[in-house]
Order: sequence, then structure tokens, then C-alpha cells
Amino acid sequence: MRPDRHSSTASLGRRLYRHRYLYVMLIPAFIWALLFAYAPMAGLYMAFVDFQPTLGNFWSSFFGSEFVGFEWFSYFFNGSDFKMIMRNTLVSSVLTLLLGFIVPILLALALNEVRSQAFKRIVQTASYMPYFISWVIAANIFVALLASEGAVNELLQLVGLTKESIPFLQEGKYFWGIVSGANTWKEMGYNSIIYLAAISSINPDLYEAAKVDGAGRIRQMTSVTLPLLRPTIVILLILSVGNLMNTGFDQYYLLGNSLNREYSDVLDTYSFRYGLQNSMFSYAAAVGLFKSAVAFLMVLAVNSIARRMNSNSLF
Repeated sequence: MRPDRHSSTASLGRRLYRHRYLYVMLIPAFIWALLFAYAPMAGLYMAFVDFQPTLGNFWSSFFGSEFVGFEWFSYFFNGSDFKMIMRNTLVSSVLTLLLGFIVPILLALALNEVRSQAFKRIVQTASYMPYFISWVIAANIFVALLASEGAVNELLQLVGLTKESIPFLQEGKYFWGIVSGANTWKEMGYNSIIYLAAISSINPDLYEAAKVDGAGRIRQMTSVTLPLLRPTIVILLILSVGNLMNTGFDQYYLLGNSLNREYSDVLDTYSFRYGLQNSMFSYAAAVGLFKSAVAFLMVLAVNSIARRMNSNSLF
């Protein structure tokens, strides 16, 4: 029996009217997404034309530019900087993913074992405060700590690990570790909140049953907490892989310099330098579109693998 179209429409209308205030509250978010997430996608056309801004009407110069197809993409793939940029982007992103994904889980597990609520709140507050510090301030903190006469070099010399100062930010071989550590330090406390929330929803009876079976604290963590955290971990891993190509701009731009550029130049800083500093707008748009396309494909791939392995996925 086919459903009555008029009754389904009336039912939909009643549901919309019943929740009308919730839908009204969604309007600002919808407008924001439309203006800042979807409307700018029209600018992707710039990646396929030779855009040269003029003093006249912007739209006429934008849509009237010569169509060059995939010429800018070919220029990027065949350029001398492609291998270096992709190496820096992928290596630093993978290091940040490993540290920034594992450390919040360990922090959440450790905080869950703390019985003193006062100490737990102090550690939580201290760990997620860096998240609210701008990268301008955070980068200056690391520059001061890693300077030739900074605290890190003073400590290394004090314990006898080195006899002279190490130019951390002047030698590129240290940059990937520095930026990965900085990203982890800044994000770990905030990211651990999600895992703590997931841990708090675990039924306490499961821990009591584990104690009856003779499980200690470590055994409870590995046999109860971690298995029940697996769906949350998988979802956040998929989202993290989606940002693998999006290394961030601020930290690389602020911690990078001409001496370590061979290791600090990533897709974001590269497109900024060519797009705004060299006025190659179409080329920068092509680089940005390539980054977004690869990130999208990686999300699909990881989501598919996760769904086949344990049925936990985004879609």
C-alpha cells in the first residue's frame, strides 16, 4: 500500500511547527555556513583560469579571465618545490597526528585514575589553557625557550647533555619535532575533554565486575576503558586524518624562517607566499584545491577502512 503523500506532508508540517523554535535557532548557523563555507567555493573557479586582478569590476575580470584548465596544477606537480612541500606537509602532519592523537588519550586515561578531584581540576585547567592562547603568543614562548640562551639550552648544558647551545630554530632538522611538540602541547588538554566525557559515560558496574574478577587498575583500563572508547577513538581518528593535509598556517609561519624553510615550508605557507606575496592568485587557488581534494579522498578511504574493520564510521 502506497503512503498518502498528503498525510506525509501534513505530518512533516506538524513536526516542523512543533519544533519551530529549534529551527529558528538554526537560522544563524545556516546563514554562517552559507556565507563562509559554501559561497566561497565559487572562488575555486580561479584555479582553472589565469586571473589577473584589475582596477575595474572584480567580477568581470574574474569570469573574463583566460581559461587554462589544469595548467596551474601541472605547474605545481612538475615544479621543483613539489617534493619538498609534500614531504614537509606529510611528515610534520603524521608526527603531529601520532603525538596529538595518542597524548590526549593517555592524558584522559591518567586523569580518570586520579582520585583527588582538586588535583584533577588543576591538571585539567593547566592542560587545556594553552588551547586558548593565540599562536602568536605560543610561538614566542617556544622561540624564547629554544633560543641559544633559552631555558632548554641552559637545562641541556646543566645536565651535561651538550657543551654548547643548539640552534634549534636555525637548523631545519629540528623543526618537525618542534612544531609537532608545539601542536600537541597546545591541543592535548582540549582534545582530552572528549575522551573524558566518553569515559564518564561508561557504566561503573563494569569496573566493579572487573574488580570481582581480580582485575587491577591497569587491567581495568585495558579491558574495560579502552575497548569502550574505541568508537570515539575511531571517529576522531577519521576526523584527524581529514586534517592531515591541513597542517595549519600560524605555527609554521611564525616558527619558520629563511634558515629552516627547507623543512618548514608546507602547503599553507607555500600558497600564502605565492598567492599574496607574489600575486599568483590562480596558482595559490590550485594548490589549495589540491590540498582539499586529497584531504577529502583520505577521509573517504579511512572511513571505508574503519567501517569494514569494526562498523564504526562517520557515514
